[in-house]
Amino acid sequence: MQTHEAKPIEATQPPAQESPRDFEFPKREAAFFYGLFLRGHDAEKLRRDIAVPPEVLAKWHREAERDENLRDVLTRVVEYRRHVLAIFEALICTEALPQRIQ
Repeated sequence: MQTHEAKPIEATQPPAQESPRDFEFPKREAAFFYGLFLRGHDAEKLRRDIAVPPEVLAKWHREAERDENLRDVLTRVVEYRRHVLAIFEALICTEALPQRIQ
């Protein structure tokens, strides 16, 4: 009877990094949150889910001080989340406007 030893798996790829596609669809992500809003979810809670909380920003800032490569990624993430939030806000404001029937 043969036995096979388990071999450790060697890392053949670099650690996962963001791909350019990760930041391509802020409108799609904002639309997802807007759909939740239309289904009755609280707008303020959704805003908190979209935004990066201050305590997380502080933690990321500390981590970025130690790793220059991480700084660029975290900056892009924060900018992206702000963009998603701005689109979400615009969608909510549009919803609040009275609709004109023609």
